[in-house]
Amino acid sequence: MQHLPVVPIVLPAVSGALMLLAMRADLPGKRTFSIATMILLGTVAVLLLMQPPPLVYRLGDWPAPFGIVLQIDRLAAMLLALNALLGLAVALYAVGTGWDKRGAHFHSLLMFQMMGLNGAFVTGDAFNLFVFFEVMLIASYGLMVHGGGAARVKAGVQYVVVNLAGSALFLFALGTVYAVTGTLNMADIGLKAAEVPHDGLIRAGAVMLMLVFAVKAAVVPLHFWLPATYENAPGPVAALFAIMTKVGVYAMLRSLTLMFPFDSAIGAMLAEGLRIAAGLTLITGMVGLFGARDFGRVVTWSVIGSIGTLLLAVSAGRPEATAASLYYLVHSTLAGAVLFLLGDMIVARRGTLRLVPAGRLAQGGLLAAMTMAAAVAMAGMPPLSGFIGKLLILQALPDQWGLWLLILATSLLAIMGFARAGSTIFWATDSSEAPAHPAQPLGFVAIGLLIAALTVWTLAAGVIQPWLDGAAAALHAPAALTRAVLS
Repeated sequence: MQHLPVVPIVLPAVSGALMLLAMRADLPGKRTFSIATMILLGTVAVLLLMQPPPLVYRLGDWPAPFGIVLQIDRLAAMLLALNALLGLAVALYAVGTGWDKRGAHFHSLLMFQMMGLNGAFVTGDAFNLFVFFEVMLIASYGLMVHGGGAARVKAGVQYVVVNLAGSALFLFALGTVYAVTGTLNMADIGLKAAEVPHDGLIRAGAVMLMLVFAVKAAVVPLHFWLPATYENAPGPVAALFAIMTKVGVYAMLRSLTLMFPFDSAIGAMLAEGLRIAAGLTLITGMVGLFGARDFGRVVTWSVIGSIGTLLLAVSAGRPEATAASLYYLVHSTLAGAVLFLLGDMIVARRGTLRLVPAGRLAQGGLLAAMTMAAAVAMAGMPPLSGFIGKLLILQALPDQWGLWLLILATSLLAIMGFARAGSTIFWATDSSEAPAHPAQPLGFVAIGLLIAALTVWTLAAGVIQPWLDGAAAALHAPAALTRAVLS
């Protein structure tokens, strides 16, 4: 059990390498191995959730801050579990719809993507956060252009260029922080940054770090890469990307609670800037959703809008708002992934995602029901988890009526946008019979798995919330984590 914290990184890395080297032409073997790995990752994540936090793992047994440290608190363990569930659904969907046949290395790239995501969630070292960001970038670019096509390659190039610029800025930020504090261990940065007498350089480093994370999270005005990228990515890849933006949010949350706490001068400055950017992101996302003329764009703008809602709660700097944001983070990731998978199902049957009248869809009744459930969840209508998440956020911000009005008004825009998209796709059809299309039961199972998770997240909200309150309290009082990492 002592080596359990490193398993979420090592397991997908070994699985990906084995599939790449020993199973190049064995698609059934790769499919079995991929799904089995996802189940094992989920099992490990559950075991980590059951351990008393924080867990600290020192690679090579080097003491921090000199060695590489993995740190797992409630937040990290929860995100590992969410990532494993999403990975399992994506693997099942890719197998069920045959997406994994369109390129030789889909499952290997999926494993390396899981490795990068898991590594970003558990590392306690800012430089290794950069390393895992690069692992994610390389794997996600391979997944992005999976299946080929000029539009996909063009969007992929834009995605890589933007993220490489972000990576360069990340290195400048790390260099600046290291020059001032002499460390890149996140917990140690938190201690050293508070002792810096002249904080101009450390402020510059902190701002650059937040800009990098804002690019990853697609925060306005750094969101421009996301619509084209997600719209052109293969359906299961776009579904996995639903958690990619949350990596940026996670890094911001970790920065504002561990490295540059909200109650410090730097943290207060960053939180204020984040609050403004989050409001603009929410408005831009929901207005974009309302005005979109393509279902793929509707979904991508809804993801951007959900990031705005999430960051409004994060920027409040209160434990109760952070707890609400953690609930909303899981909800919005699951809802976004479901909508991306449904978009892929729809375009495979309809031939287009343009919101114009067209013929009926094969399995249209089931698709309509699933789309309605996911849209209700994403828009924040009762009774699903989106409504509970937004209600928790509003309750955590009792004295901020402007934010209440903003969240409620943008929710109304989302409802109208999704209603227009759903009615055009499923109701504005002619009377002709739907063209035949394979049922793809495993694809529906994958989507059903995520909708079931959304339902459980809704029904268990009362049980989950105290646990999230504890996770948020630990984030805002990181002394125990800092002691565990540096002892």
